[in-house]
Parts: sequence; structure tokens; C-alpha cells
Amino acid sequence: MKSPLRRLLPNGRFWVILVPYLWLLLFFLLPFAIVGKISFSQAAIAIPPYEPIFSWANNTLNVALNVGNYLFLASDSLYFASYLGSLKIAFFSTLICLLIGYPMAHAIARAPRDRQLVYLLLIMMPTWTAILIRVYAWMGILSTNGLLNSTLMSLGLISSPLQILNTNTAVYIGIVYAYLPFMVLPLYANLVKHDDTLLEAAMDLGASRIKAFWTVTIPLSKSGIITGSMLVFIPVVGEFVIPELLGGPDTLMIGKVLWQEFFNNRDWPVASALAIVMLAILLIPITLFHYNQAREMEKNQ
Repeated sequence: MKSPLRRLLPNGRFWVILVPYLWLLLFFLLPFAIVGKISFSQAAIAIPPYEPIFSWANNTLNVALNVGNYLFLASDSLYFASYLGSLKIAFFSTLICLLIGYPMAHAIARAPRDRQLVYLLLIMMPTWTAILIRVYAWMGILSTNGLLNSTLMSLGLISSPLQILNTNTAVYIGIVYAYLPFMVLPLYANLVKHDDTLLEAAMDLGASRIKAFWTVTIPLSKSGIITGSMLVFIPVVGEFVIPELLGGPDTLMIGKVLWQEFFNNRDWPVASALAIVMLAILLIPITLFHYNQAREMEKNQ
């Protein structure tokens, strides 16, 4: 029988859950609150370059909330275009990753057990190199005098170099290359658990191999598709390195605009408002992702 003092103390489960909650508090909620506070301030020529929201004078606490930063975002079409461009590039990049990654994950899941780990390592090995180095490698491949144009011209397929670098095409190539593993791994983890006898049963009932795939395998892999899509879509919306190095002046993404506002224009309040709006937009796919994960956990219980 537990003593009264022991019953008042938290159990072991509480301490285990406390650690990730403290982590989120320190490295997500606290920075988010600071950015939110700056978004309601006024730009100033100072260090840091914004006016304080809270001030104390004559025994009175004054709070000055400036909503002009959000009104400015709504009135300037540049920011709307950057949000739209980020969502567009993220959507099509996710779709391309799915179209490429699903056959790869399916092939790995159906490969012999002793080869699956090798194939997964081949998928993951490029991620062990810094993203900046990999993007610089793509700059060398896609440039006018790069490896791709040199190969195509030596084969006689083109007469003049193709302009790929500094275009949206190069951005899509870089994003798909960088985020493809995040699509393949969740799909593989789902597909490897499928029961092959379900496909055999469908074909025994008269379904062709393709129809059995669409009616059995695809529905069963829905959770893997959603998880992989969210793991690609959410970070791509705020991507900065790839569009900055591979994209051109016509590549409008919110990450580039954030960088310009923070470091070129030194307008921290507007940049913070941009970040808050971007996080608000991302709450929709994040909520859908967690809802899907909760449903899958309920089904597996």
C-alpha cells in the first residue's frame, strides 16, 4: 500500500512526459512568443532594431501594440505572392516526391530482406552530407558550363547550353533531391508491413495486378502517404537555402523574403509578422497530420 506522501508525488510517467514538454517550451514556445512580441513592435534605428512594446513611466505600465505590420502584409501584393509561391512550390515538390518515392519504397519493401537495409542506406547516405554542400554540387551540375549541359552537348542532343540554373526548374530539382528520403522512409515503413496474401486474394477474385494494387495496396498505404507528404510539404514551405542558391529573381518563396526583411531591410517587426503568418498557415497541415496520426493509433489499439 502506497503511503500518502508517495501518492502525492508524480509517478514515473509524469517525469518522462515532462522532458519533451520542457524541450518544446524552451525551444519552440518561448522563441515563438518572442517573435510574436516583435511582430507587434515598431521598427527603429537601434540595437535591436525595434521599439519596446512594454514601457514603465510614472509608475504606469504602458503597452503599445502595433498591428500596422500585419496590415502592411495584407496591403502589399509581394508578400501574398511569396506565400502563394511557397505553397505552390511545396505542393508540386511534394507531388513529385510522392510520384518518385512511392515506386522506390514499394520496390524496397518487396526486395529480399537482406537487401532492404542496403537500399535504405543508399537513400539515406546523401543526407549525411551538409545540405549546403549538396546544393553547391547541384549548382555545378546545372550551370551553363556544368556537367549536365556538357554531357548533353557532347552527345549531340542540344546545340547550345540549357538555362536551368536560376530558374524554378532548378529549385524543384534541388527540393526533390533533398526531401525525397523523407517521403521514401514513411512509405517504406508502411508498405513493408502489408500482407501479400491480400493481393493474392484480390487476384483470385478476378482483379488484375494493377487493379489489385489500386484497390488494396494504395488504400492500405494512406497513412504512409499522408505522413511522407507532411514531412516534405511543411519544411519546404519555409525553405531558404535551395531557392536562394538555385532559384532566380522570379523565384518568390517566403524564406527568401524573410531573409531580406531581417538582414537586408533590417525590418524585424515586418519579418516577425511574416513568420507568424507562415506558422499560422502551416497549422492547417500540421493539424491534419496529427489528426491522421491519432486515428491510426486508435486503429492499431
